[in-house]
Amino acid sequence: MSLKKHSWEISQNEEHPAGKAMLYATGMSDKQMNQPFLGIASCGYESNPCNMHLNDFAGLIKQSSKAYDLTGLVFNTMGISDGISMGTSGMRYSLVSREIIADSIESFILGHSFDACVAVAGCDKNMPGAVMGMLRINRPSIMVYGGTIRSGNYKGEKLNIVSAFEAYGKRIKGEMSDEDYQGVIENACPGAGACGGMYTANTMSSAIEAMGMSLPYSSSTPATAEEKLNECKEVSKYIKVLLEKDIKPKDIVTKKSLENAVRVAVALGGSTNAVLHILAIAKTAGVDFTLEDFKRVNHETPLLGDFKPSGKYLMEDLFEQGGLPAFMKYLLNKGMLHGDCMTVTGRTLAENLADIDPVVPSVVNVIHPIEQPLKETGHLCVLKGNLAPEGAVAKISGKEGKSFTGPAKVFDSELEANEGIKNKLVKKGEVIVIRYIGPKGGPGMPEMLKPTSMIIGAGLGADVALITDGRFSGGTHGFVVGHVTPEAFSGGPLAMIQDGDIITIDADTLTLNVALSDEELAERKKHWKNKDLSDLQGTLKKYNKLVASASEGCVTDK
Repeated sequence: MSLKKHSWEISQNEEHPAGKAMLYATGMSDKQMNQPFLGIASCGYESNPCNMHLNDFAGLIKQSSKAYDLTGLVFNTMGISDGISMGTSGMRYSLVSREIIADSIESFILGHSFDACVAVAGCDKNMPGAVMGMLRINRPSIMVYGGTIRSGNYKGEKLNIVSAFEAYGKRIKGEMSDEDYQGVIENACPGAGACGGMYTANTMSSAIEAMGMSLPYSSSTPATAEEKLNECKEVSKYIKVLLEKDIKPKDIVTKKSLENAVRVAVALGGSTNAVLHILAIAKTAGVDFTLEDFKRVNHETPLLGDFKPSGKYLMEDLFEQGGLPAFMKYLLNKGMLHGDCMTVTGRTLAENLADIDPVVPSVVNVIHPIEQPLKETGHLCVLKGNLAPEGAVAKISGKEGKSFTGPAKVFDSELEANEGIKNKLVKKGEVIVIRYIGPKGGPGMPEMLKPTSMIIGAGLGADVALITDGRFSGGTHGFVVGHVTPEAFSGGPLAMIQDGDIITIDADTLTLNVALSDEELAERKKHWKNKDLSDLQGTLKKYNKLVASASEGCVTDK
């Protein structure tokens, strides 16, 4: 069986001489022309630590593809750095970049008749975007995670990117000198790699490995470790296996593998963004997996990972204790994973884990025992109520408490909220409402690590709650609820809230309600004026017109 199921059309078809001529012009040899074409998609760019090394990894994968009789050819897609764009108008492009990455992988691989794909991804939207692109092409594919960053250090304190955000709140409160503020900023990120806690990058890399779309250890190996280089050298070996066995992404991404992905993300204490991205991956794969499935798996899964932002540890600590495969072996032994799911090694999950020792859990370690969890059910709570008829997502570890009731303090943008927190307009006991920043209203559903970090840094973390139709960073902690749907821009109840309205968030009953009657909400809607987005252009204008709601994963090809 020829492994050139697609690339023969541009490299061997006698009726297409121009394509062959152009390939020869690149310096391609006859041997390379007759091998399967492997597209290596790099999300590399120079301006952030998550992605600055990815082009080097892509080059290493290209070089190593020769040993497996593959013709590796590098192409570039893109990414938006959440850490850099956070709190700026640029954050509106972050979630949008997921769709652009998927679009570009689909366009390049299908446009050039390539046989297989490896995507090298770093920051959090890179990874779901890459997997969505792979599902669209449905040709043998593997995702390589660029790896987690090592921890920083300043004056003996272990740092990560959230340390820099929270330092701003401490400085506003007068608890940090200018010298120490600058010291934290300069030392929070020591080099290459994505944010080190169980923020969205490590959440999604873990979920995708559990899903079967990346090689074992990909999610937990630090960017600067020798093992990450070895992964890049070996990935072509497994692409060859996938080509020979004709195993494609839609053979791997199934309802059971998505349950594995959610189970691992929840057990580790992952980001609320996992909900959006896994729903979008399911939609792209054509798998019936909804918010209700997320709610079910979350309820069945104990919280075991004591990771930052709400816990103590970073991904590098799990790496030192056997990595994600050791954790997954522990879950498999406890009957919590589907071991028969196919993976990109050409073997099942259980086969991949057969010779791996399980992690040793402890209440004073990264992973707690199932018998003594941090929380008996998952922390990614799907809430509904008269404020969120279609659902909302809260990340509640249990440390924040299980319910919060207070008067609303309403802001119609993140900028307004940041100014309000900075100028001490937010009082203890209030529920901060930030609206008109959903997928359509943002547009782009920006993350809000800046206001939540300012709240924590200002010492209000235990005394206020926050709800929004936008998103939260994986670095966010505290009593926060995001993804409120329908969003304010679409006329959801959130748009009708006024200062002083009493809002209740209840993690036990999984409800989000405002103490207003349906009649009062309907009366307010009669006088409602929507946000004016008539000046939109280009990417954001298209996104506003195409994007589905957060409860549907914010896909644009609905």
